[in-house]
Amino acid sequence: MNKVQPPLLNATIRRQSLGLGLLALLLFIVGDWHQAIIGFDSRFVLFAKEMLRHGPSFFPTTYGQPYADYLATSTLMTWLLSWPLGQVTSLTAWLPTAIASALIVTLMYRLTAPYSRRWGLLSVAILLLSSTFISETRAVSLDQMLAAIALTVFYLGYAHDHFGAGKRLHWLYLLLIVGFAIRGPIGLVIPTGVLCSYYLINRQWRQLFSFGLLALALLVACVGLLLLMAKLSGGESFMQDVIRMQFLGRMDGSEGSSGPLYYFTSSLGNYAMAYPVALLVLLAVALGGRQAPQPALQLVLYCAAAGLLVMLGLSIPQAKKARYVLPMLPMAAIIAAYPFQVTQGRVFAWLRGLMLGLWTLLPALLIGALLFARGRYPQHLSHLGLMIGVLGALQVIALLTLFKPRLRAVGPAFAAVLAVWTTYIGVVEPVERSIYDTRTFTLQVHEQVKQERAPVVLHGLGKDAKAIKYMVNLDCDQVPLFTQQPSDLATLQGPAWLVMSAEDYESLKDPRFRSITPTLTGEFDHNPYVLLHLAQTPKP
Repeated sequence: MNKVQPPLLNATIRRQSLGLGLLALLLFIVGDWHQAIIGFDSRFVLFAKEMLRHGPSFFPTTYGQPYADYLATSTLMTWLLSWPLGQVTSLTAWLPTAIASALIVTLMYRLTAPYSRRWGLLSVAILLLSSTFISETRAVSLDQMLAAIALTVFYLGYAHDHFGAGKRLHWLYLLLIVGFAIRGPIGLVIPTGVLCSYYLINRQWRQLFSFGLLALALLVACVGLLLLMAKLSGGESFMQDVIRMQFLGRMDGSEGSSGPLYYFTSSLGNYAMAYPVALLVLLAVALGGRQAPQPALQLVLYCAAAGLLVMLGLSIPQAKKARYVLPMLPMAAIIAAYPFQVTQGRVFAWLRGLMLGLWTLLPALLIGALLFARGRYPQHLSHLGLMIGVLGALQVIALLTLFKPRLRAVGPAFAAVLAVWTTYIGVVEPVERSIYDTRTFTLQVHEQVKQERAPVVLHGLGKDAKAIKYMVNLDCDQVPLFTQQPSDLATLQGPAWLVMSAEDYESLKDPRFRSITPTLTGEFDHNPYVLLHLAQTPKP
């Protein structure tokens, strides 16, 4: 096996990687102080709020009951960060994910910078330009945490063979346990598969079988412990819910299903530009024929094998979501930046020109997109002067660095990174949180309820769906009543407060409710909602 000499991973590169990771972390958390919670984050923030009120547990809770789909590991992280403040904020909720993303940046640079600092920096730039990475970094993302664990496992195996680092087997197995604690069985299987793919390509049969078998034994032990904790937390019925939600539901498609090629096709958009460019790079490598096994090319092949295994492995379960394959993204970004490491090859030169052109023009393209969007959404995008000025300055910087040989690739790339992240944080996030706001209407409802106490009925919201987005905005233990069909309201006795969509209200035929004038109307999760007050039912 050809190994790069250990001095290549020197103290300078270590310091640079840590500095790059710290700068990335600052970028990831800027403006995260106390944003409104929307979308999928609502569930995890509600978990943390209930834990802050009632203390830690094996499983997170909703409405005071254990929730079967996750262990409480990520909730514990948020709880620990929130406890000194006495409240859960968007910063304390997102910070664990941001730290995981910064770790990915650090390790990617350490993997590639020993061969070329330019390769290392551009790998990071391509990662930071991937839309799914951006949106998941500024959210509560268990899959992003799993991506950090998988890359760390891969790095430890690779650094031992190529950078003269210690074997650190204890860290490998500890990481597998942490992966299971965060993401369940998939959190152990994916990092194991990533390292096993490296051993397989490298023909290290002894390490492959010993690590694989020990990881399998660890998986069995962790599953047994998981089921024991489930039984202690909620009895036999809750343990069956854990089995259904964390194992069977994902495999049989009862939680939603997609075709076997979903990840291979949808990633062309969800993980652009890293994934589609990585495919072109691998095609160029294949067209180049058999070459001498240069260490940089070997790293590309190891990354390709690891990324392919993630996508194939996660294609087996019927339940598929774009974020599930985040562990393959760092691998794809390293491959996509490879044309800037290799100097020969017409296809590589064409790919360099394509990426460089896109990076250089990206600030201008974003200005055009914002002006177009303002015409369609003037109520949300009326104040864009400062943002357009910032993007214009970044466009000038991209053009100036294009003519400086030492900065020709890195300058436009990071100008593009700053342009994309500035636009996302300064425009996209505020617009999303305005359109899908749930806090304003919920707090208005809560004020009405406090003035005249009565049970709150959430009609048609779904106990595990929109109702979560309602409950996350309350800082008290309020367990509402739930109704789904109009017939469920027939037996409802007043006094009571009813929250429902305006559409459901208009479709009601019961004269008791049709005669009620809504006490409150407002937007809730981009839909009109109403609050009705059902007066006390007269006694017969």
